[in-house]
Amino acid sequence: MENLNLTLNEKEVLLFLEKKGTASPADIADGTSLKIENATQASFLLEEKGLAEVKDEVSEKYHLSAEGTEYAEKGLPERQVLNRIDGPTSIKDLQEMLSPGMVGIATGWLKRKGWASIEKGNIIPTADVSETADEIALAKLDETAVSLEETGIDQKVMKDLVKRKLVEKEETKNRTITITDEGKKIAASGLELTEDVTQLTSRMLKSGEWKNKTFRPYNIDKPPKKIFAAKVHPYQRLIDQMRQIFLEMGFTEIKGDIIQSSFWNFDALFQPQDHPAREMQDTFHLESRSQLPGEYVETVCSMHEKGGDIESRGWGGKWNSDVAKRNVLRTHTTSVSIKHLADNPEPPVKAFCIDRAYRRETIDPTHTPEFEQLEGVVMDRNMSFANLLGCLKEFYHRMGFENVRFRPGYFPYTEPSVEPEVYIEELGWVELGGAGIFRKEVTEPLGIKEPVLAWGLGVSRLAMLRLGLKDLRELYQSDIEWLRKSPVCKL
Repeated sequence: MENLNLTLNEKEVLLFLEKKGTASPADIADGTSLKIENATQASFLLEEKGLAEVKDEVSEKYHLSAEGTEYAEKGLPERQVLNRIDGPTSIKDLQEMLSPGMVGIATGWLKRKGWASIEKGNIIPTADVSETADEIALAKLDETAVSLEETGIDQKVMKDLVKRKLVEKEETKNRTITITDEGKKIAASGLELTEDVTQLTSRMLKSGEWKNKTFRPYNIDKPPKKIFAAKVHPYQRLIDQMRQIFLEMGFTEIKGDIIQSSFWNFDALFQPQDHPAREMQDTFHLESRSQLPGEYVETVCSMHEKGGDIESRGWGGKWNSDVAKRNVLRTHTTSVSIKHLADNPEPPVKAFCIDRAYRRETIDPTHTPEFEQLEGVVMDRNMSFANLLGCLKEFYHRMGFENVRFRPGYFPYTEPSVEPEVYIEELGWVELGGAGIFRKEVTEPLGIKEPVLAWGLGVSRLAMLRLGLKDLRELYQSDIEWLRKSPVCKL
């Protein structure tokens, strides 16, 4: 029978409701052995089974605030100002008569209500104004809370007074529980206040007392409640995977400051000082300045102006040290890599940086002003272009991309340069970054004599492919449902 599914608390509430018909949780608690919270919980369980009905009614009451009480006695600020003037009056004079705060409040309401206009620092009354609805309402209220119906005040007027914080609203929730016809049948069917047994123990079996016990039946068809285990954010998990791959390949992780001088972000990478990427549309420029590294200023300047001591023409013109001192939010993590190479010019060097970079981008499904970049460098004797391709191919294979190819590309500070591409079944070949060998214009001024293999990969684009996303912004949104449904791994 249905009543066998009831807990002891539910039975007690149901039997009480059979006598009373309708009651509040407090009434049930007073008339039974239950606490209010237990009575409430049992009532909701009975409602789920169709044996009771729970109704919540919210009542609203209003009373004057401390400020409202003051204005009820003295008049609203706009009325007090209007009573003090007969014609155009200076706001400054009114502030001396009343107070700056009072006049400040009154000025806005005088204009809003059309009682006066403001011209050249003077308040000019437009007409004599009789008592208005909000003033009448204030006179009706006091510090005793009453309902809107009791006051007879228009709802819009009351809402405006609450918004002005002249009236405070109190909300009271009244909950009632009513027994249903089905509940009455169950209560009248010989319902007893006995606890149903939910677990059969060895003691019951040995003593035989189980024969006299009532066992609660279980609904084996009812789906269990979903449990969502804690897990690392999918994007962070992917970043950790990339980090682990490079660590296993023998690389050292490096870190650097988010704020970089233009010297390390642009000049050390042989990017001309009039390059469009330095302009405001691409770079977040800061007001602060940095000191230039003295040991490299002359060689970098020489390389930019005339190509240094190698077979290069440089960029010509005059290299400006003041431009190089300007701080920016790093536009790429290459600024971290090149500084690490300058600090460690002796081979071998195998380092990578996976961190955030910043550019002035319009936010859309494929662009954000903040993004993660994976940067890597290898510097050693006899390094070749083939070594670079092999290193990148190994990384992408470990990331789960079987088909990898390389397309010739152009980047300002590498030569030769390539763009790695991976094959995605639904999309075809997708470009995932840029790579190449640092030009001598980059390495020579910093005292680096051996070839440097370098690459920069867009982490967020790779994450979109791996996670099946079409909008980059989903990686940064706090969508708990998406986080719950995102698989930890795909078999």
